[in-house]
Amino acid sequence: MVDIATRVWNHKWKIDPIVRSLIDTDFYKLLMCQSVFRNKRTTKVTFSLINRSKDVPLAELIDEGELREQLDHIRSLSLSRGESTWLRGNTFYGKRQMFRPDFMEWFENLRLPPYHLERKGDQYELTFEGDWPEVMLWEIPALAVLMELRGRSVLNRMGKFELQVLYARAMTRVWEKIENMRDIPGLSIADFGTRRRHSYLWQDWCVQAMREGLGSAFTGTSNCKIAMTRELEAIGTNAHELPMVYAALAETDAELAQAPYDVLSDWHDEHEGNLRIILPDTFGTKGFLDKAPDWLAGWTGIRVDSGDPATAAETAIAWWKARGEDPGNKRIIFSDGLDVDKIRALHSRFADQVNVSFGWGTLLTNDFRKLVPDDRLAPFSLVCKAVEANGAPTVKLSDNPNKAMGPIAEIERYKRVFGVGDQIAQEVIV
Repeated sequence: MVDIATRVWNHKWKIDPIVRSLIDTDFYKLLMCQSVFRNKRTTKVTFSLINRSKDVPLAELIDEGELREQLDHIRSLSLSRGESTWLRGNTFYGKRQMFRPDFMEWFENLRLPPYHLERKGDQYELTFEGDWPEVMLWEIPALAVLMELRGRSVLNRMGKFELQVLYARAMTRVWEKIENMRDIPGLSIADFGTRRRHSYLWQDWCVQAMREGLGSAFTGTSNCKIAMTRELEAIGTNAHELPMVYAALAETDAELAQAPYDVLSDWHDEHEGNLRIILPDTFGTKGFLDKAPDWLAGWTGIRVDSGDPATAAETAIAWWKARGEDPGNKRIIFSDGLDVDKIRALHSRFADQVNVSFGWGTLLTNDFRKLVPDDRLAPFSLVCKAVEANGAPTVKLSDNPNKAMGPIAEIERYKRVFGVGDQIAQEVIV
């Protein structure tokens, strides 16, 4: 097993690349990338870093030269032969050759496009522009680099024994969480913690601990590199990015209203079974489900990623019943701000009504809260989102107005088109 504390100590005297592979990313990124490659390949997009936690001054904590060094290293990466073989030949969700030959040929020759980095006060402005399939693959590695460099800025001030004790305490915390879930009957949980992890080595350790501690209840990881290395299931479907960009390309209100369903129509043509999971909250869950075509009710399940999770689950169950579907044959995947208490409560409330799964993210792979003075290693809310498509701004409403993004006028237009009324603001945990 890797001695993480020693490796962290060694960061002090040589560069240790944070991202070492293009498949050190979430599985749904690659699934979405293939869909975009097929359907919207020439769409021009801009992605931008958004630090929701303004109290974390990234530009003061992270040296710009070191950040550029890490980003430049990512631009030098390409798929290895082993990675290509794994993607081409492995079975994902019961399907062999999930990734088409034309997509794989493109991916094997890919180098990520240039980035723009500029300091603005105590924050960094980091943007990526170009063809959608290329630019979208910057999101996860960019977040991983910023999160880990921020952590290194704190860890670099610590001695070797202090680091040993820190990681011992963090490991104990993770293991106690795992022990606290062992008695949950029929638990189904996966690692979703790549984008805001403490580090790659730490995520890898957490995944191994989950596998040993939870056995078959642990269903896999969203991280492709770890899934390949540890011979685990790669877990994931799709994300808000698709409807946000499709909607931005709409020229009329009618096209805008139809855009979220066009996304899933394209997805329906490519995937089946457990990959047919609806993410309905991009522009408000209730309005999305109320206007959804009947064929969507036949999909496998729904992922809940914002707002009050219990309310969203009740809405989904009621929708299935109204469409003549048996919720007992459906799946709800909870994935927003999860920790043990919330996982236990949601499982207890819904497991007898629907198949319940959990995508456990930041509070699995980056829970160092209260472990150093001034809580300087606490996780924070950092995202990298598509902000523009073919010159038009993107919008996300969410079921939590604190997660909304986009120009104010466009947000109001989207609320009108999608029939979003008053919303209850929820604390954005991570």
